[in-house]
Amino acid sequence: MNLVVVESPAKAKTINKYLGPDFTVLASYGHVRDLPSKDGSVLPDDDFAMSWEVDARASKRMSEIAEAARKADRVILATDPDREGEAISWHVLEILTKKKALKDTHVERVTFNAITKASVLEAMANPRQLDMELVEAYLARRALDYLVGFTLSPVLWRKLPGARSAGRVQSVALRIVVDRELEIEAFKAQEYWSVEADLAADSPPFTTRLVKHAGKRVQRLDITSEAMAAAARDAIKAGTFSIASVEKKPVKRAPAPPFMTSTLQQEASRKLGFTAQRTMQAAQKLYEGVDDQGGLITYMRTDGLSVSPEGITQAREVIGERFGPAYVPDQPRYYKTKAKNAQEAHEAIRPTNMARAPETLRLEGDLQKLYELIWKRTIASQMESARLDRTTVEIEEPTGQTGLRATGQVVAFDGFIAVYEEGRDDRPKDGGDDEDDATRLPALKEGAVARVEAIRTDQHFTEPPPRFSEATLVKKLEELGIGRPSTYASILTTLRDRGYVRMDKNRFIPEDTGRLVTAFLEQFFGQWVEYDFTADLESRLDEVSAGNLDWKVLLRDFWGHLKPATDEVTGQQGVIDKLDEAIGPFLFPPKPDGSDARLCPVCGTGRLHLKASFKMKSTFIGCSNYPECRYTRGFGSGANAEETGSDRDLGVDPVTGQPVSLKIGRFGPYVETAAPGEEKPRRSSLPKGWSPASLTLEQALRLLALPREVGIHPEDGKPITAGLGRYGPFVLHAGTYANVADIDEVFDIGLNRAVVLLAEKRAGKFAGRGAATAPLKDLGAHPETGEPIHVMAGRFGPYVKSGKINATLPKGTTPEDLTLEDALPLLAARAAAAPAKGKKVPAKKAAPKKATAKKPAAKKD
Repeated sequence: MNLVVVESPAKAKTINKYLGPDFTVLASYGHVRDLPSKDGSVLPDDDFAMSWEVDARASKRMSEIAEAARKADRVILATDPDREGEAISWHVLEILTKKKALKDTHVERVTFNAITKASVLEAMANPRQLDMELVEAYLARRALDYLVGFTLSPVLWRKLPGARSAGRVQSVALRIVVDRELEIEAFKAQEYWSVEADLAADSPPFTTRLVKHAGKRVQRLDITSEAMAAAARDAIKAGTFSIASVEKKPVKRAPAPPFMTSTLQQEASRKLGFTAQRTMQAAQKLYEGVDDQGGLITYMRTDGLSVSPEGITQAREVIGERFGPAYVPDQPRYYKTKAKNAQEAHEAIRPTNMARAPETLRLEGDLQKLYELIWKRTIASQMESARLDRTTVEIEEPTGQTGLRATGQVVAFDGFIAVYEEGRDDRPKDGGDDEDDATRLPALKEGAVARVEAIRTDQHFTEPPPRFSEATLVKKLEELGIGRPSTYASILTTLRDRGYVRMDKNRFIPEDTGRLVTAFLEQFFGQWVEYDFTADLESRLDEVSAGNLDWKVLLRDFWGHLKPATDEVTGQQGVIDKLDEAIGPFLFPPKPDGSDARLCPVCGTGRLHLKASFKMKSTFIGCSNYPECRYTRGFGSGANAEETGSDRDLGVDPVTGQPVSLKIGRFGPYVETAAPGEEKPRRSSLPKGWSPASLTLEQALRLLALPREVGIHPEDGKPITAGLGRYGPFVLHAGTYANVADIDEVFDIGLNRAVVLLAEKRAGKFAGRGAATAPLKDLGAHPETGEPIHVMAGRFGPYVKSGKINATLPKGTTPEDLTLEDALPLLAARAAAAPAKGKKVPAKKAAPKKATAKKPAAKKD
């Protein structure tokens, strides 16, 4: 008997269909052991000895694999074809060896880039031994990440209250976000004017722009005032123009290459609005196989752009059949990545069978959207170039003092554009000509007189560089050579989970804590957040993978620099004072009037400084006259810093005539006004997402009007009210609270909507007491019991249910993202934690806490 070990049950199920009855395929459910999250898991003084711990959920599964291995003639390790997959195979082999489950059993390693019958059978026929160079590169990464995390993070906790953690790559990614924010804050908008004229030359009118004025060439930003624009306008009015030249130039546009991991994440973000994590979850399912359709795409963690000869042939055949011979180039297209340190160990991400067009598959939701994106990109990458006719028309007046230009293009042959065009990242709105101007110009002849029909002068201002989206941040990390394909999604997720950044309109904005952590690391551990240093470390890790560098040598060199630096900072006193001095220009930017930026705006005599509260686990700016002066604020944008955090008057309530104020309290900003006939003032905290800096009187009055009566419930005649509470906006009726999704809705929610929300809340709250509740998601049948597995809405949050077993979802897991593979270990852990049937909990002892299982261990890099 042959035992095959893979990572996931979905992969096991698919592969099992391709192999005969002599094969048993079992899943490890990802990583089976890891370094314990405590000191001593990596021992630098013991030549970096590493202590591994088998995951509690994996223990039972490894026992089953060991039992099967004892009966097997051959054990085949068939985990994913990358460094992480190699590491999982190594961990499985180490555990089986310790369990003495192998004896004389022959152990082999196989890899396949696609889960298709042909790929799997070919891999089984060509086994190899475990690649220890890849394993050592994995060990080096895990040791580095552990040493950084468990050496730098404690320094942060002791010196910078409110900081959560530091990470080898995480902290550098955070610095990229913070640096961009500093660029935005330092940006000075520049005024410029555009001058356009509509002309006609025995033709329909067409639009031109000014390119020459007073005999000098005019660039986009050269006209800087209304007076200059008016002078240009008058010159055009006074001039007589003719067509000086009409240049038609054929241009070719080649298609984008097929996807690798980073470009798939970028394009899924641009076109589908997916996060990197959501993209990789869907791609994993497509790779492992959906239902009986087998693996649908090649391995999705890759930085290679090559496509196998079979894949190219299939693509060219599909193009010829669907679009015609004109769309098939004479020669196949071959691509090579330009990214730094690319390994190109695997193919690009492509469909395993190009003939399987999206409309022929049984896919839904994210899987359908992502497969269609991958299929179109791959097909387009092998299609003929698009041919464009680009026309440039120069218009001048006889003296040559004033010149205009019109540009346009026409698609002569669409080529790959018939299938797919790559999305674009942000581009400055003030940066030069638009090379892809799609305006179509009328037929024009040289020498023809051009008559001015209309002139427009418009004011503009240059804009700062845009904040990073997931797509552009992944692109930046890739350009810098920081991180690897398997790490991008986890890096971005960690930044959000740590509270170092927030997302606004899908853009990364650094939180105060994130900015301060970055400033702290730059001040005291500058080398470890340098872009070049991190990229060079990635290169050295790649040398370990290639067998050109001993991993212990790398660790000794790294630790020899990190340990003395952390010891030095740990022993320093007055770190907050030094940080206050170091980032003072950011915290207290110069004022336009030249006055003291550190002068307290409340007492007028105190000086503002960075302060830390270890009790409140926060860092803030406060007055040196504390406790007499209690002025405090956070440290955001310099221009709005004082307005953001200080008390201020917002205006007068037109109904009561009483002043309305914004105040900064112990628990954050709130608004306040006197209540006629009442001793205590009316107050309301600012809801999440509302900026104190931009708060208006109108907004404050709406907050102070809460709670408000929505209407009378039609069933019992009792009132329904809407308000803002500790957990956000709500509607209330007869003791039942129902959340309102958006704060703006609470101000004008109607009676019908409120009744619906309360009915939905009650249906969920009393499910199981006679009222059935529909599941949030159906995950399918349990592979062992056959019971259906559903995701349900519970009183304390969503949970997964199968038969009589209920398991709470781990924190941060959404019902939409949960899969059958995720649910099975949760249910297994809950079943294992439950008391045996009929067994009572002993008296005088606390009942066992409800077990909350975690998701299977994610791949780490």
